[in-house]
Amino acid sequence: MEKKKQYDLQKRLVKFSANVIVNSSALKKEYASEHLIKQLIRSSTSAALNYGEAQSAESKRDFIHKMKICLKELRESQVNMEIMVEANLIQDENKFKQNQKECSELVAIFTTSIKTSNKK
Repeated sequence: MEKKKQYDLQKRLVKFSANVIVNSSALKKEYASEHLIKQLIRSSTSAALNYGEAQSAESKRDFIHKMKICLKELRESQVNMEIMVEANLIQDENKFKQNQKECSELVAIFTTSIKTSNKK
């Protein structure tokens, strides 16, 4: 069962990253949106890639460290999307809101996972 949960989380991170890339067309074509989407792509894909590294952690401490990096990148993605909304850079709100919702859920999952790992 543990492997299934890990795989599902990896799959969600990969899907989230891919959706960010695919839905980048939901933004208005402006300098600011182009700048922010490039950063969003970097942070969202970084979360997925670092989670892959966490699965091969050399110790519990290394695992927690890599999970914290994932969380940091997800929070960066979350704030980036909030800036885009606040700056009115979104053309297709439905696609964008799905990405925001998934990012918030992933932040919650990683926050809980890190707290749980620290208690063990």
